[in-house]
Amino acid sequence: MAQFINGKDTLVTDAIDGLLATSGGALHRLDGYPHIKVVCRSDWDKSRVALISGGGSGHEPAHAGFVGPGMLTAAVCGEVFASPSVDAVLAGILAVTGAAGCLLIVKNYTGDRLNFGLAAERARAYGLQVSMVIVDDDIALPDLPQPRGVAGTLFVHKIAGYLAETGADLATVAQAAQDAVTDMASIGTSLDTCTVPGSPKEDRIAAGMVELGLGIHGEAGVQQVAFDGAASAMGMVLDKLAPHMDGDRHVALVNNLGSTTPLEMAVLAHALTTSQKARQITAVIGPAPMMTSLDMHGFSVSVLPLTPQREAALSHPVPMHDWPGMTALAPVTVKPLPDGLSPIQPIPSENPATRHLIETCCDLLIAAETDLNALDAKSGDGDTGSTLATAARALKGSMDRMPLADLTQLFRAVGNELSQTMGGSSGVILAIFFGATGDACASGKPTTEALKTGLERISQVGGAQQGDRTMIDALHPALNTLHIGIADAARAARTGANTTATMGRAKAGRAAYVPEENLIGHTDPGAEAVARLFEGLATTMDG
Repeated sequence: MAQFINGKDTLVTDAIDGLLATSGGALHRLDGYPHIKVVCRSDWDKSRVALISGGGSGHEPAHAGFVGPGMLTAAVCGEVFASPSVDAVLAGILAVTGAAGCLLIVKNYTGDRLNFGLAAERARAYGLQVSMVIVDDDIALPDLPQPRGVAGTLFVHKIAGYLAETGADLATVAQAAQDAVTDMASIGTSLDTCTVPGSPKEDRIAAGMVELGLGIHGEAGVQQVAFDGAASAMGMVLDKLAPHMDGDRHVALVNNLGSTTPLEMAVLAHALTTSQKARQITAVIGPAPMMTSLDMHGFSVSVLPLTPQREAALSHPVPMHDWPGMTALAPVTVKPLPDGLSPIQPIPSENPATRHLIETCCDLLIAAETDLNALDAKSGDGDTGSTLATAARALKGSMDRMPLADLTQLFRAVGNELSQTMGGSSGVILAIFFGATGDACASGKPTTEALKTGLERISQVGGAQQGDRTMIDALHPALNTLHIGIADAARAARTGANTTATMGRAKAGRAAYVPEENLIGHTDPGAEAVARLFEGLATTMDG
């Protein structure tokens, strides 16, 4: 798998220098490359307790992304998934620790414990006050004698960082950090493992499965189950966290493990905030990437009981953009649409033949969803089938509200429905088409002529003409032949659709942005949808 790196050997140092170069001078590093990679606050004067964390790289923005006022004083970075050396940790301690001492925040992995622990002993020999807290918040493997440290580490960074920034002594900072570790719990889940630079990707998680409880280095989790959507995945995580949530006020840290898209993370946030299993969660940090595992397609949730002191610490703003802040959960606010935009509800009426015709059209488009998506992927973003199928399902579900016995009102009602339920430009185009068709019917035109009027209107508004490689290349000949019969219209639509595969560069629609060589040999998906619709209707009516 290709990655935007220059080479495995310089990956971490390149990334650190990129962070420093874009920090506006807020951060600097110690001169120890390649073996000593320590990121420090540039404004630090050693007058307060210093906070140092770190470990293997690959978890960005942790830990260097959280160096700054109110969180870490320094971060010691190892190679990808490898603990930094004793010398690197010691260099960090000596660089930032004054008379107030320092606290080492260490995730519970053998390498980190050993290297940070020995560095602490050596620093004490220099006469420095050094305390260490071990974060072991992972609850995925309850029988594990040494639970792993995962995203709950960020709670410790923020709580201890707030206290240190406000002048608390080392004992107070260390005790608050340890109390948080004792009270927190974390677990993650993922649809895939991560890709370690320079190594083949492990295909441990089969397609259609989700793994619960895997570690932030790709370690195997506690179980794999069939994936059944975001709500189910979040439900599994909350089930595991439930025994660790005593009391009625908790904060949840919703963490992106690497490559989960912001859209997916928002869906997961919705699943959490609407779940009955999350009643005790009253505030949230995220969703955001905070403690990642390279490109892992997953998420984790960490929970911590809220006290007034913790709430003050976690909600205090810091300038580091990677920290998303804590917000209190509140019900979703919904306000009425502005006047004039609320949909006008038609007066329902029944016509069995018209209902059957519309439902048949909807079924044909739903059945073609996968094929149309595949065709659209050749020349667009692969969503034509889904867009049409979504609108078809919504239209089919609205039949009881439709004026089926009044064609004039029906065309307008269909247009209104599509404008609300069909995304992209397609919804607008078809809303114009059916609205203009309804207006033509109202002026006395027969249905076939009214449909051609609708077609003329979308050409005027959208600018596409026959020959531009759009749905019009199938719809125009079909409507011009419809007065002869549906079978003739279907043949005309198919001929028009097939012709788009031989056309050069598209002159309208999203395909107009696609190189000509990518289009040749592929039918326009909108034209294909029109052809399949007419062909399906011809077959149904002949039967």
